[in-house]
Amino acid sequence: MDTGLITTLIVVGVVVVVLVVIGIYLWVTYNSLVTLKVRVDEAWSDISVQLKRRADLIPTIVDTVKGYAAHEKAVFTDVTAARAETLSAGDANAASAAEGHMQKALKSVFAVAEGYPQLQSSQNFLQLQSELVDTEDKIQSARRFYNGGVRELNTKIRVFPNSAFAKNRGFTEASFFETAEPAAIAEPPRVQF
Repeated sequence: MDTGLITTLIVVGVVVVVLVVIGIYLWVTYNSLVTLKVRVDEAWSDISVQLKRRADLIPTIVDTVKGYAAHEKAVFTDVTAARAETLSAGDANAASAAEGHMQKALKSVFAVAEGYPQLQSSQNFLQLQSELVDTEDKIQSARRFYNGGVRELNTKIRVFPNSAFAKNRGFTEASFFETAEPAAIAEPPRVQF
């Protein structure tokens, strides 16, 4: 065999191997980015379900407290506005802002409820409190899962050489679900009397 032909075959072989390795890398990277994006979307769906569940509890809690403290209209108006804002939040940034407002509004409702001992001993109100505590725990769990997925996705998008590939394929970083007002959620709503 001719040495020139052998050299050409070796060069072609090396180029083919390099192209195959690059192709496999791109395929694996793309699939892992898609998997992470789906995981983040699923986690956001979980948060949405729990926020909706809490929003559905709010009118019942408000009606129960209203029966005892009808003169506290400003508190009930704030809760209604926060509930509407939560339900209309379409992404993590809007939900983060709504979350801070909701926490403040819930604290106000329970502060009003503290002034009514007969309300605090009502079985209906105690059950609603229990459901709210359960829902708040589920929201926190869903938030941690979502933010973990966002962290993984954003890291995968940012690292080199993925950064060049990911942006060309339309992958963008996701927003963390954080509150715009950290003081509002520094302490959960007090629901035990």
